[in-house]
Amino acid sequence: MKVNVFQTTQEMGAAAAKHAAEVLNKHIAAGENPRLLLSTGMSQFVFFENLAKEKVDWSKVEMFHLDEYVGMSPEHPASFQKYLRERFINVVHPGKYHLIDGTRDPQETIAELTALLAERPVDLGMIGIGENGHIAFNDPPAVFDDAATYKVVDLVPSCIQQQIREGWFTSEDDAFKQALTMTCSKIMECKTIISVVPYAVKAQAVRDTLTMEETNMVPATIMKRHPNITMYCDAEAAALVPQEVLDNFR
Repeated sequence: MKVNVFQTTQEMGAAAAKHAAEVLNKHIAAGENPRLLLSTGMSQFVFFENLAKEKVDWSKVEMFHLDEYVGMSPEHPASFQKYLRERFINVVHPGKYHLIDGTRDPQETIAELTALLAERPVDLGMIGIGENGHIAFNDPPAVFDDAATYKVVDLVPSCIQQQIREGWFTSEDDAFKQALTMTCSKIMECKTIISVVPYAVKAQAVRDTLTMEETNMVPATIMKRHPNITMYCDAEAAALVPQEVLDNFR
């Protein structure tokens, strides 16, 4: 794993977007149609703003995304399908995209996505890290060796509280309690992973990810197994990580 720390969130987002565009353009130049896997959430706003400015032939790109709430309509303000339409699909117009519809039978959706992703791997995965260390909705204690591509999970209280703090729901009663998520093992099959993790609220998760041995109580620690992963943080997110640890990830 390589870790890049920037003084501001804007600098971080611009650098991560440039890196993502370089990866996609490399595959396009080789005559390929790269597969892009996207995460969502408040922490990815600046990244998406900058990604839209990059020069990529988006007609060649095929998009997937990590997760969606079970039972949530695409019109709900917290819908990740809505999020991606507004911040990515309707902005850059990718050639193909596969959105998770929370109102459908989850098992039908899982079967369809599993078949699609069995055809060939994801070339670039944009994988954020939650406040509790989760990747996608693989909350602690996560299952690292799940053979599935996607699965339905019950969200833990710490995850639900993060969604409330970010303003997606007004209360725990209002929040959705289940999600359909890509598994940890499938995430790890991405050829390249870029992880964008800003803000002080992520500082403990970043510290735990970089300083702890692999543990399913901090699901993001599994990403240190990956041979081609770069984490982008702003100064606030990296504030709790000892400098000597950061130096080891240069």
